[in-house]
Amino acid sequence: MKWKLVLALSFSFLFANAQPDPPYKKNPTLPAFEITKTDSSLFTQADLKKQPTLLMYFSPDCDHCIKQMEEMDKRMKDLSKLQIVMITNQPMEQLAGFVKKYKLRQHGNIVAGRETKFALPVFFQMRSLPYFALYDNNGKLITTYESNTKVDTLLSAFNR
Repeated sequence: MKWKLVLALSFSFLFANAQPDPPYKKNPTLPAFEITKTDSSLFTQADLKKQPTLLMYFSPDCDHCIKQMEEMDKRMKDLSKLQIVMITNQPMEQLAGFVKKYKLRQHGNIVAGRETKFALPVFFQMRSLPYFALYDNNGKLITTYESNTKVDTLLSAFNR
């Protein structure tokens, strides 16, 4: 009788803790998004080019995000083949300072903007920043990374 109870409890524990797949796993295509750039123009997923895309969700005042950007800044030549979309939900003034500090407008492959609907953190179920979602030429999810990630790791994921 005890083993039946243990078995029943084990199964109930297993199923009670089973989490449904997050939206980005159920639908592994690039999600709809809308960001406002520092010049007040809108940028959406429809504006993306058909090339590998790196979505980076960050906060301009996050120490981890700043460290990540400093590493990426040193490797901009290596990242130039990627379309990089940097997204924050922080105030526009903070974003503008970040864009200016890292001279992001000088890089034709980088778009930075502010998302106000908080749709992407929910879609990806983000728990830490910076957050990366990598997509191929066709907008199909390759992988995601949470927290600081080496540039070589990001680049090699695109080359798999």
